[in-house]
Amino acid sequence: MRTGRLVLAAVLGLSLAAPATALADAQPWRDARQSPDRRAAELVAAMTLDEKISQLHLQPDAEHQRFVPPIPRLGVPGFRIANGPAGMGPADDKPQKPATALPATMALAATFDTGLARRYGRLIGDETRALAHNVSEGPDINIARVPRNGRTFEGMGEDPVLVGAMGAADIRGIQENGTIAEVKHYAANNQETQRQSIDEHIDERTLNELYLPHFEQAVTEGRAGSVMCAYPKINGVFTCENPALLQDKLRDDWGFKGFVQSDWGAAHSTVGSANAGMNLEMIDGTWYGEKMKQAVLAGQVSEQRVDELLVPRFRTMFAFGQFDHPPVLTPLPTAEHDAAAKQFAERGMVLLRNDHAQLPLGSAVKSIALIGLFATKAKTGGGGSSAVIPTSTVDPLPGLTARVPGAAVTLDDGSDPARAAALAAGSDVAVVMVGDNETEGKDRPSLALDGNQDALVAAVAAANPHTVVVVKSGGPVLMPWASSVPAILQAWYPGQQDGAAVASVLFGDVNPSAKLPITFPAADADTPANTAAQFPGVNGVAEYSEGLQVGYRWFDAQGRAPLFPFGYGLSYTTFAFSGLSVRPAGDGATATFTVRNTGHRAGAEVAQLYLGFPAAAGEPPRQLKGFSRVELAPGQSRRVTIHLDARDFSVWDAASHAWAPVKGGFTVQVGDSSRSLPLRASLVR
Repeated sequence: MRTGRLVLAAVLGLSLAAPATALADAQPWRDARQSPDRRAAELVAAMTLDEKISQLHLQPDAEHQRFVPPIPRLGVPGFRIANGPAGMGPADDKPQKPATALPATMALAATFDTGLARRYGRLIGDETRALAHNVSEGPDINIARVPRNGRTFEGMGEDPVLVGAMGAADIRGIQENGTIAEVKHYAANNQETQRQSIDEHIDERTLNELYLPHFEQAVTEGRAGSVMCAYPKINGVFTCENPALLQDKLRDDWGFKGFVQSDWGAAHSTVGSANAGMNLEMIDGTWYGEKMKQAVLAGQVSEQRVDELLVPRFRTMFAFGQFDHPPVLTPLPTAEHDAAAKQFAERGMVLLRNDHAQLPLGSAVKSIALIGLFATKAKTGGGGSSAVIPTSTVDPLPGLTARVPGAAVTLDDGSDPARAAALAAGSDVAVVMVGDNETEGKDRPSLALDGNQDALVAAVAAANPHTVVVVKSGGPVLMPWASSVPAILQAWYPGQQDGAAVASVLFGDVNPSAKLPITFPAADADTPANTAAQFPGVNGVAEYSEGLQVGYRWFDAQGRAPLFPFGYGLSYTTFAFSGLSVRPAGDGATATFTVRNTGHRAGAEVAQLYLGFPAAAGEPPRQLKGFSRVELAPGQSRRVTIHLDARDFSVWDAASHAWAPVKGGFTVQVGDSSRSLPLRASLVR
């Protein structure tokens, strides 16, 4: 009888409805008691060459673009990939599916809160699975080398310590419910201009100290199931066929066991990509389809190598339960996720200026002039593949009126500065909302606000001394009017709860606690890559000649004053630091200090520790090595400890191709931004 069931199962292509024991006997990879590695190896061993090649690249159909079709004969489920990183993107599905449009990941980075990052990731992972997809293409953790980069809003700032910690937490959240996170874009994908061909010349030390550590953390701490290899060349070799990056660094040094997927069209070869270790081609099999089959038949790529390309993805799918419990379409808990999106947006807003306690607004405000193009509708995100179709939106006008139903809120789109100024003059408070529209595919020509926005702010501020500017941008913008307005709130791209979240911060329901994850320069020229050779490059080559001097490191090394420094952000309360003690601990050190809330409101401070190396080490003046977000009631104090390990006191040695400890005198500084470090201690190693 048992033999008959097996024959019938074989005839029917081993339907999942057949008895589990029979299926497991005939197709042992179906046995969930086995390890993911063994199941993947058994599955690949049972596949024909054509079946193997069908699983090496995407095959779009009428409904899905980012899709690898199933193999019913072997019980291989379909594999669907969704865009990220600020919610489940459209994935080019037809019809496209709405999801929760979260605030930009730059706003998430501004929280300096790894616990919140994990919750953010969990929401993305849950929705990706609920919308029947296997992978979320995110987070994007490329360092913001060039603030004008069109995808600055998708990243997490300019510092690898912050990006690594926040990115790893985001990844852990995405993967908690069986969705695979695909960290991107590996590596140094730092501009959109000529992104598919630019050759980035980066010295070995800079690459390893600045552009790779956060990817290492994403793999070793975040345990990312997938890595997306990027468009550019690095030192003459495209990243998707770069064995030094994909094999030597990613797999051999960092122990990565997941799969590498190309960016959309970022593969450039069959043999080179296969030998380097690119596992999955996006999009349509230009290199991993028929050309791969011919390469195998011609002996240019061994079938064993094809097997080695397939096993990591199948192993990952088995490990994440995607064979045994494939994702299926499930309704989203929209009310719960709306509340979460609102909190994420609130926690990510940075109070940049607040003269004479202009904010929070109080009950005495009876009339508000709401002004600007960015006041007309919710800014749900940037453009390109990261754009999310929101399940709902809260625009600024209904957001404010719901918060202060007794006040008169009048909207003006700001197209006529004189008209807007007249409205502002007759109102208790003027709230001007300005911003930018960053998008994948092109870099910004300048950090200046488009159109008449600067003139609009100047006109309104001259008409009403109680002017608040809310900036909705994906990264730094120039603010020639900064000194003439009493309050500036950096809201980033707040997501679908824009209006409600901004209103909560303006009226003090939420005490802002975020910090800038990226330096705001005072002028376009005040950026590290400020020559054509550096950005966007000359004759297809971008020279990373600034080396380690990126972001605040460059401002410190050059003695330049930024408009607002990295790590900066105000609160509706005040804090003080005291009692720094630094002690050696094994190969590292431990720093302990006290943070006290000296104001009259509960709030959170982000304590930041920066390390200065001996001059002979050739490092920038100081660099972030640790941070801690501390919640404090009025008058409350807390002792904070930040641990430094051996790597924190090391530099990359190009001669030995390894990390090398530095000996000598170090300076430990602690405070609330890269330019406000009241505590200082010395340490000799």
